[in-house]
Amino acid sequence: MSGPMTQATRIVPLPTQRRQRWGVLVPVVGLVALGVCGLVLLGQVSSNLGISAVLVGVLCAMLPVGPVVAAFLWIDRWEPEPPRTLLVAFLWGACVAALAAYLINSGVAALAEQNLGEGSGPVVGAIAAAPVVEEAMKGLFLVGLLVFRRREFDGVVDGVVYAGLVAAGFAFTENIIYFGAAFVQNASIGQAAGVFVVVVLRGVLSPFAHPLFTAMIGIGVGIASRSPTVAGRVVAVAVGYAVAVVLHALWNASSVVFGTDGFALVYLCVMVPVFAGLIGVVLWQRRREQNVVIAQLPGFARAGWIAPSEVPLLSSLAGRRGWRMAVRRASGRHVEKAVSDYQVAITDLAFLRARMSRGAVGDESGRFWHAEALDAVRKARARAVGHPEALTVAIRRHNGPQGWTPPPPGPPPSFGPGTPPQSWPPRP
Repeated sequence: MSGPMTQATRIVPLPTQRRQRWGVLVPVVGLVALGVCGLVLLGQVSSNLGISAVLVGVLCAMLPVGPVVAAFLWIDRWEPEPPRTLLVAFLWGACVAALAAYLINSGVAALAEQNLGEGSGPVVGAIAAAPVVEEAMKGLFLVGLLVFRRREFDGVVDGVVYAGLVAAGFAFTENIIYFGAAFVQNASIGQAAGVFVVVVLRGVLSPFAHPLFTAMIGIGVGIASRSPTVAGRVVAVAVGYAVAVVLHALWNASSVVFGTDGFALVYLCVMVPVFAGLIGVVLWQRRREQNVVIAQLPGFARAGWIAPSEVPLLSSLAGRRGWRMAVRRASGRHVEKAVSDYQVAITDLAFLRARMSRGAVGDESGRFWHAEALDAVRKARARAVGHPEALTVAIRRHNGPQGWTPPPPGPPPSFGPGTPPQSWPPRP
């Protein structure tokens, strides 16, 4: 049998028992693995420092992690990433990357002590081993997303957000160790000022150190997600990793080798300018994301996927926020959530079409992803249509066409075997 139904079925596979089993099994196995890594690391640290020191470390480490995570979630507003994926990113950094780095760095330091002399272990571990190992383990999650969940990446901003969450998790665990060790050392001499100094240095002056390093990998992965060639992706990721390692090694050397003056010099002359540059890149890329959405919206309106009156509201974060607030005042938070889901679905579709137009997505993947994204828009609109206030607010606020009614939800578009590649993606 041939025809539109056959093609739609081929492009959007129906759920099967096997897919459903894997859809449950893989997340469960992943969470178990993360939990095991976390428990092993907790046991190792507790045996070295003691339970009291670990508890003090946890309490102190909680102070900087909240603002750091909040900052990256604030960045991630045009197209919020899936909360579960962001949580897994944080847990990967806090459990898997931290455990691997803890074991490997300890082993390298021990070997250095045996072969290079007493006192060489901390220096070799901090400058040679830690930057290479830690950035590799943190970056592995980003590369995994690029390979297995490439659709999650729409550019540099997504790479920076995921890198920031992974690094925030890693820094949280590392801070527990540092704060706990400071507690043990100062408790033995009856002083508490040492713990306060470490908290200020790591939690106040440099809470974004690890996120800054790993953000270089995130930028590389973000660029790779937009590259149409495998070689371009490999080079982008490799350059991002190399920059992250260099910055990390320089930071560690400034505190281990250069002393207080060297630390201040590196902090003020290298890290602060790089951090400012990262902020500039993020703001620039967020503006690019807005321009991508603005360019796609008129076509969406012509195709009937959105209301013409929604175009100005969807073109800015302020417009979207105002729309949601008006709906919340009129109909409550549950209707606001329906509008928010609809806005996210529109943004996903806009970003996907922009990537397809650049050739960063293959034809087969593009067809499947586009069908899914358009279906998500229609389903999100259908949920919002169930609350008429959600969509009529936009028409009233912007004097939209009074006779306009949203198109009914329907199945994903089908593409016959004669669809030429040059006509893809379909122009709305």
